[in-house]
Amino acid sequence: MKIAIFSSRRYERQSLSAAFADSQHQLTFFDAHLNAHHASLADGYDAVCAFVNDHLDAITLNLLHRGGTRLIALRCAGYNNVDTSAATALGIKLVRVPAYSPYAVAEHACALLLSLNRHVHKAYNRVRDSNFSIEGLTGFDLHGKTIGIVGTGTIGSVFCQIMRGFGCHILAYDLMPNDACLEHGARYVDLDTLLGEADVISLHCPLTPDTHHLINHDSLAKCKRGTVIINTSRGGLIDTRAVITALKSGHLSGLAIDVYEEEGDVFFEDLSDRVVTDDELMRLTTFPNVLITAHQAFLTREALQNIAHTTRANVDEFASGQALSNRVQ
Repeated sequence: MKIAIFSSRRYERQSLSAAFADSQHQLTFFDAHLNAHHASLADGYDAVCAFVNDHLDAITLNLLHRGGTRLIALRCAGYNNVDTSAATALGIKLVRVPAYSPYAVAEHACALLLSLNRHVHKAYNRVRDSNFSIEGLTGFDLHGKTIGIVGTGTIGSVFCQIMRGFGCHILAYDLMPNDACLEHGARYVDLDTLLGEADVISLHCPLTPDTHHLINHDSLAKCKRGTVIINTSRGGLIDTRAVITALKSGHLSGLAIDVYEEEGDVFFEDLSDRVVTDDELMRLTTFPNVLITAHQAFLTREALQNIAHTTRANVDEFASGQALSNRVQ
């Protein structure tokens, strides 16, 4: 099979090439995002391999289908960027990588929390400028604090385990309680209770119509003053304007995000020599109590290898006519 790999970067080309090295599949890497403007690059390819910021709406899918594509292999877990109804109608199969390394994402969420709380990013910059003052770098003990985990799938469960290791009290919210979280002492509560009692809220749920802007003006008002929010899941879970308002008022004491709702044209790109026109993102960067990383939570050697091998397995199953283990219906 001929496979067009979009939004590819150097750090993942090596793992993908290694995973497909002994196969008959032909890989072509494209830097471009997959969308209606670039869909023609996939003409003549049996499959396309897409990532989180590729935009596979009905128009793009029709163009891909017209060019011969019959398989979309997402190298990520989420698929909210794909019009699944349109794919089904066109007969295009859709597969994903449902789990690559929950430890990578959960550990990054922990790193964000620790860095934000203990002002590691500020201290690092100060020392590099020979400023050894520790004024303004006061944090708080995580031990004994209440951590609210929204979404307790595999990643949320690992984060629960990590936070339990710090001696935190765990509140959890999910439509389907996870026994592993219960074993680590989590107490399942309704969302309003979690919002009102948690010192730190970490988001680990998928982006769906029901969870879009889960963190908004109303939900933030239910949080106690001084709450910290961490998001390593999907940017659309947070209403950016609402958190900016909460940060300005001091109601929210900190925000650490690895995802952003309008990240598509910004994250994974080097824009250091131009003006970034996203006013809300730039406004967030001005807050001293906001820490932003550019969708790197997944970026470990283990995760890249797992993504590549699962993608290879997905393509092999399709090519051989087998049932698709990771198919999105």
